[in-house]
Amino acid sequence: MGLLLLFAACVSKQQEEKVVSVTIEPQRYFAERIAGDRFTIHCVVPEGQSPETYDPTPRQMVRIGQGQAYLRIGTIGFELAWMDNIQANNPEMRVFDLSEGIQPLKSPEEGGAHAHHTHSHGEMDPHIWNSIAGARLIAKNTRDAFMALDPEGEDFYQANYEELMKEIRETEAAISSLLRPLRHKAFIIYHPALTYFAAEYGLTQLCIEIDGKEPSPAQLEELVRTARAHDAKVVFIQQEFDQKNAELIAEETGCRLVRINPLDYHWNAEMIHIAKALADGEVD
Repeated sequence: MGLLLLFAACVSKQQEEKVVSVTIEPQRYFAERIAGDRFTIHCVVPEGQSPETYDPTPRQMVRIGQGQAYLRIGTIGFELAWMDNIQANNPEMRVFDLSEGIQPLKSPEEGGAHAHHTHSHGEMDPHIWNSIAGARLIAKNTRDAFMALDPEGEDFYQANYEELMKEIRETEAAISSLLRPLRHKAFIIYHPALTYFAAEYGLTQLCIEIDGKEPSPAQLEELVRTARAHDAKVVFIQQEFDQKNAELIAEETGCRLVRINPLDYHWNAEMIHIAKALADGEVD
């Protein structure tokens, strides 16, 4: 009898729970700040996995289907591959695009700037959360999404949005203080996750990955020459990608290897960590 009551309670809780899905952990950061306890936020791509190539499990697809809405980040690989399927299987689920209103940056092949050796994600680089302007837009679009889903909570969401914007302003102040002397400096990274960040602070992003693939020896040599010409001091490594080429370039250029996680849930702390690593690289 006790087990039956426990099962009934679990079923009842699932029925009462209001779920919204997001693609990546930084989105969960923004969504939880605004939604508070009025919604449960389900992040689809697990920590340590690349949202460019991740395929969801059947269990995750079921979990997505149990939600009231999906907040997509824009045009990242997972969404390009799976959103049509998700929407077709859940026609009543609302989908909100958090990149709506962004000023898109494109890969160099498409006329973009502040990057070298990037690969194309279509019309825009999807890593909008790795910038202050992008964070502000995501916060606004997230607030608007929850207000549309739950109009009775508008005042609650607005108050939480204002607190989140205060956090973003504090993060901006810390980053600006660290990077003010570094304009026109360069850094190296495997995957071009910091395109918007580089543009925002007048930096040059030099990328190891080429069109989503490992570079050839000749391309590595070219990147080393470019890094030296730009006096790069830091090579960023990310857990989702192979490190051997980053280690080779660091050895050839004398750059510091620094581990970062642009997909970290703690968006504000990670942004400051990246800025501090760049500032420390110039001092050392």
